[in-house]
Amino acid sequence: MKLSTCYKALITAAVLSFTAPAFAQYQTTAYRASILHFVADPAVSQTPYEYYEDGVLVVGTDGKVKAVGPANTVLNNYPYIQVVDYSGKILMPGFIDSHVHYPQTEMIASFGEQLLEWLNTYTFPTEQQFSNKTYAKGVAKTFINELVRNGTTTALVFGTVSPNSVDALFEEAQTRNMRLIAGKVMMDRNAPDYLLDTPASSYTDSKALIQKWHKNGRALYAVTPRFAPTSTPEQLTKAGQLLQEFPDVYMHTHLSENKGEIAWVQSLFPSSTGYLDVYNSFGLSRNRSVYAHGVHLRDDEFQSLAQTGSAIAFCPTSNMFLGSGLFNLQKAEQYGVKVGLGTDVGAGTSFNAFQTMNEAYKMTQLRKAFVDDPDTVNPLKAVKAYYLATLGAARALSLENQVGSFKIGNEADFVVINPNATDLLKFRMQKTTTIEDKLFVLQMLGDDRAIQNTYVMGKKQTVNGYGSGYYQYTYN
Repeated sequence: MKLSTCYKALITAAVLSFTAPAFAQYQTTAYRASILHFVADPAVSQTPYEYYEDGVLVVGTDGKVKAVGPANTVLNNYPYIQVVDYSGKILMPGFIDSHVHYPQTEMIASFGEQLLEWLNTYTFPTEQQFSNKTYAKGVAKTFINELVRNGTTTALVFGTVSPNSVDALFEEAQTRNMRLIAGKVMMDRNAPDYLLDTPASSYTDSKALIQKWHKNGRALYAVTPRFAPTSTPEQLTKAGQLLQEFPDVYMHTHLSENKGEIAWVQSLFPSSTGYLDVYNSFGLSRNRSVYAHGVHLRDDEFQSLAQTGSAIAFCPTSNMFLGSGLFNLQKAEQYGVKVGLGTDVGAGTSFNAFQTMNEAYKMTQLRKAFVDDPDTVNPLKAVKAYYLATLGAARALSLENQVGSFKIGNEADFVVINPNATDLLKFRMQKTTTIEDKLFVLQMLGDDRAIQNTYVMGKKQTVNGYGSGYYQYTYN
């Protein structure tokens, strides 16, 4: 009897030792497709990306990247793994939006005006409504669904002056386990009374939100003065104090978007040497400081941004829509300033990264018309554009060890792109011969229809139909 029991125990142990590795590997998933991700900036590297025509990305149960490479090599190392076959598709890291205003989702495509007039005519009245938490949650739901629909998996987001706007956004993002950075707007002058806070209340409200949300799941917080003209020196001092007290949070604001704005800043801060100097003087420029636009920066300001580790969010559709000017990407490269691509919805006209890259290309081309030597202006290559929308943006947000590439251990946020999503794309793709050709065609002709699937931490997201005025979504 004892021998029989011992024999059974040995048999059980042997079975478990054999099946355990196979069982463990069945818990991971392999995604087979043409796989592309960036490992370096195309401006400084001859080999900025890894591309596998027939590749495999392995994602573990923790939602992180376990392996990436040629299909035969990877699958030999994972003989029991479940394979999701996306052959004929392109699999890339999810797009990253370096600057966007979620409260402005409902006012995208509002006609006319330049920056300052546009704020007063459209933006401020719209943002008043976000003191209502229920209203804010409805817009947040639509906003998050639009990100997912367009393959964007990480974003740096403006709320409004109301803490309710931030709570609503982070709560909605948590339903998808999505990595977002956001903050309450700090604004104590030069705006309607119904949107103003005070230096003290902006500090208190922001501190409470930091303690509630920063590093809560995948949420991160950004101290968010709207821009220098709408904050008094006392409030900017409070913003700097928050950065001192919470050194790993972000700072997110606007810089040198419009020439009228720059003149206004100089009149409000007459002792400053320029727009960026205002922020510098309050200790706001540092690693994890992200300045939207930077269209009209001087050389010394580019140099200062590089020295402080600050980043620029390049927002071409917004800059074109408001007639703000043409961002000098080459100058940023020359000084080594970190740059990420941003949509800047709602002055920006699309949530879609392809369309944003499309406008970025046209903007660099248009700059040729405004320089003495057009040959010195280089066109924006497709690989650089996609870098700015993935790893470049991750570096701008100091998140390159979490998202933006398929580095082992990174969070598995990725997008499945169908290069033949429309008849025109399919027809045009017949004439492409390289992955760079395909990327450029998608950049020019692609839109949300080319986003077949979006994955957040290894989970496929879906957005289905409409309901109660907002999109309804499910996981699977």
